[in-house]
Amino acid sequence: MDDKLILRAESYLELELLREDHAAELFRLIDSNREYLKKWLPWLDNNRYLQNTIDFIIFSRKQFKESVSLTLAIMYRGKIAGVIGFHKVDWLNHSTSIGYWLGESYQGKGIVTKSCRALMDYGFGSLGFNRIEIRCAPGNGRSRAVPERLGLAEEGTLREAEWLYDHYVDHVVYSMLRKEWNPGSEDN
Repeated sequence: MDDKLILRAESYLELELLREDHAAELFRLIDSNREYLKKWLPWLDNNRYLQNTIDFIIFSRKQFKESVSLTLAIMYRGKIAGVIGFHKVDWLNHSTSIGYWLGESYQGKGIVTKSCRALMDYGFGSLGFNRIEIRCAPGNGRSRAVPERLGLAEEGTLREAEWLYDHYVDHVVYSMLRKEWNPGSEDN
């Protein structure tokens, strides 16, 4: 995997490998969206200070170099709008899952759908994955709309799959196989 990886989703939308010089901007986005993001993401309490974001980026780059995961900044018109990436790459089975989050003011612009499409093109094409999945909480309609728009198959629900501060949440699992993917298509 390329250490300076940049994937272009649109002329105004790129996915860039997280770098330490992204830390201050990324932390500001997290901090200003803390309450909004906390509804669905379990890690907000572990990212209270700029140093936490720096540590996360260093850890993410280490995992990237070890080919375990890929974490990218979603760059919308030159500003960080959120984060997307491959989690837990399983090279033996040629599969992975995509995770993403977006700042509240960036919602409703198709950013995550276009970012997922670009990441899936890269995963199925350049990395040779056979299966990519996306997991979402059943009540997270915006997040669930992304795999549904992209044509991923809904496989079922993992019960109490994630601890979210004071309760468990289920995950709906969606997947796409390489043979089902139409690269660059607006249809998936």
